[in-house]
Amino acid sequence: MRDPNASECKGWLSAADLVGDFPDAPVAMVGAPLNERSLTPGRCDLAPAMLRRALPRMSTYDVETGVDLSGMRVHDAGDVPLKIVSPANAFEPVRDAVAAQVARRRLTILVGGNNAVTRPGVHGLGPLDRVGVLTLDAHFDLRDTDCGLNNGNPIRALLEDGLEGRRISQVGLAPFANTRRAHETARVEGVSVRTARECREQGTAKVVAQELERLSQVAERIYVDFDIDVIDRGQFPAAPGARPGGISVQDFFDATRLVAAHPRVAAVDLTEYDPSLEVGDLGSLTAARWFVELLAGFSGRG
Repeated sequence: MRDPNASECKGWLSAADLVGDFPDAPVAMVGAPLNERSLTPGRCDLAPAMLRRALPRMSTYDVETGVDLSGMRVHDAGDVPLKIVSPANAFEPVRDAVAAQVARRRLTILVGGNNAVTRPGVHGLGPLDRVGVLTLDAHFDLRDTDCGLNNGNPIRALLEDGLEGRRISQVGLAPFANTRRAHETARVEGVSVRTARECREQGTAKVVAQELERLSQVAERIYVDFDIDVIDRGQFPAAPGARPGGISVQDFFDATRLVAAHPRVAAVDLTEYDPSLEVGDLGSLTAARWFVELLAGFSGRG
């Protein structure tokens, strides 16, 4: 019987053909188009739709490694309704949407939206004393919460929720994009801090592998936040917080595949992609490539 989602074009099976209503799929995608209370104005809420729109341009075969994704399926759980919803009010619906998929899948992909979706996404994995968090991000996201939740304080909020700092790894932190106070807070809390320079000198994939191994010693499940502003702004301008000197886009893809291959990674997110800042199709194609790199990594799990 023909797959109703299969491409009409013989010889071209796209990543879009892998995504649909597949209740028994081991991987699920959830859209979280949250945009309220962003520190930089923009339209990160457009990202889930733009990623889906770009998937037909991604094939299912990797000529470099021979990975073939044609047999994989991803259940699209749709978008959480978050239009004009604050991060505080988005907490329960995003948490519950992630939890519902985590209970049935080996990997859940949460597509934001701004970085405020990370906190409820982490809670979707269950009790915080069993969870580890790895962020690929130019920023600490440790701003104070006394003026409310926003995309600049999900890690601070998680610490206040009771997540121990030793269960957090932050990779790709950029110079002159953070405060001394945030850095000192991370040190005091026991957060593992890995800078953009370390990623360049050692290799991002190597740094990420080290942090995944470290987190595996203290956590049963791992959540990974891919804040796309970790990429060098010259290679990814569609992120308002991106800076010159970030990690390369190829390093970002290599780290993505590595993350998805790890058996303890239960959920990941993509945040801070703003399609309103597109230059050509660079943003959407980068996001779509991130998605297929996740699937390629996951396909290597035992």
